[in-house]
Amino acid sequence: MSLAPRGTQPSRGPVVVEMFTSQGCSSCPPADESFMAYAARPDVIALSLHVDYWDYLGWEDPFAQPAFTSRQKAYARAAHSRSIYTPQMVVGGAQSLIGSDMSALDGMIAGEKARPALVVLNVSGDDGRYVIDLGAPKPLDFPAVVQIVRYAPHARVAILRGENAGMVVDYVNVVTAWHSVADWDGRSETRLAARIDGDQPAVVIVQSVLPGKSGSLPGPILAAARLN
Repeated sequence: MSLAPRGTQPSRGPVVVEMFTSQGCSSCPPADESFMAYAARPDVIALSLHVDYWDYLGWEDPFAQPAFTSRQKAYARAAHSRSIYTPQMVVGGAQSLIGSDMSALDGMIAGEKARPALVVLNVSGDDGRYVIDLGAPKPLDFPAVVQIVRYAPHARVAILRGENAGMVVDYVNVVTAWHSVADWDGRSETRLAARIDGDQPAVVIVQSVLPGKSGSLPGPILAAARLN
């Protein structure tokens, strides 16, 4: 493996920004539109996760998945919060803010980029076959999980019912699948093989796993990289 030697500082990769949104939420379209600019930034991995708890208002969001609602709830539990809302953004798996506050988002992204990287993540390969190398110059305080996320780069939807009836909304980087593929102790150098089928882009995300009362919770995102 070609990882950085122990004691050296790994380079900082792109900052992951998750937008929890819904086609049934009247406050979401302006945030979704503003979010489009971040999908084009090489220093940001911008991901739209559609939740399903607004579907009862009369329009079922075709991109919504219960798993994304569960992920948002897990972030709330990790932050000792009892509420979830849309639009909401989570930056680096650690900070949250109202999804329409792009000024605050810019500050949080800059703050994440200024933090020292704790993990070395190298990705090699092409044509859907990749090798993922992981290492930590210093042992991590918590274990981590390696996740692969697939997304549709762009979608345009004509919303026919609900609070946004009559609107045509564009979405970027709509997450279609989010899978945990391996656990990592955060200490030993590890090599993983990943095979990606289909044309949808993919990213790999390494995220801390925090202890919770009723199960593990998502912690800070330690590293991320685009696979294709």
